[in-house]
Amino acid sequence: MQPVEPPDAIASLDANLVVDNLSALYGKRLALEGVNLAFPSKAITALIGPSGCGKTTLLRCLNRIHETANLGTVSGRVLLDGQDIYAPEVNPVAVRRRVGMVFQRANPFPTMTIRENVVSGLRFAVGVRSPQHLNEAAERVLRLAFLWDEVKDKLNRPGVSISGGQQQRLCIARALASDPDVLLMDEATSALDPIATAQIEELMVSLAGRYTIVAVTHNMQQAARVSEYTALLLAAEDRVGRLVEFGDTQQMFTKPKDRRTEDYITGRFG
Repeated sequence: MQPVEPPDAIASLDANLVVDNLSALYGKRLALEGVNLAFPSKAITALIGPSGCGKTTLLRCLNRIHETANLGTVSGRVLLDGQDIYAPEVNPVAVRRRVGMVFQRANPFPTMTIRENVVSGLRFAVGVRSPQHLNEAAERVLRLAFLWDEVKDKLNRPGVSISGGQQQRLCIARALASDPDVLLMDEATSALDPIATAQIEELMVSLAGRYTIVAVTHNMQQAARVSEYTALLLAAEDRVGRLVEFGDTQQMFTKPKDRRTEDYITGRFG
């Protein structure tokens, strides 16, 4: 399939992931409408907004997880390196290998060891069987996730035997094992204490030079600390989420273009 040109309004950004007039539904209920957004390559974009504005729905549309929800459907396009991931010939499983996701709560597979958790995608989705290859891959991504030194002597212990912050970094390592282009993070630190949160934030910044990262967060200080770009979504009285403003994080937090952005960031609502 030939790559599709992104919309003119967002073509100027160096972005490998582009959303073009995206709407998402649950059955007949419209949850997200008309989103046009480009996620700059190898940078962190924060998705902010109050609960119910469609942030997580948008995130789930970016790797075709939304369609696995009950009656979840999408219209519009999501372009990954210029190709529409919703085109009929595109395999959703292949998309999810290129667009990894880390969820709000750490979810290591409880019956697997730390090593098995990390390489599970390589074994079952990609079909890698070589023990040497799997061991090398496990060490590589555990190092990327700042976890190798903490678990290298207990790789055969259950993945759920380590702390909550370590489990979340284990899940990040698992997402990185398939060499994705994009990493989605859905409030990945909301269940963690401040020390574990700071470790994940440091990890996110270190990974941004390698991956395009899109992170949902309710923590305005976190968005200001780690992201280079920010997108604000809001839902009006019809409860449909829409994009209000997108831009450089520093600009949005100091001189937003939309009054609603200033009101949300300063805590006047939401």
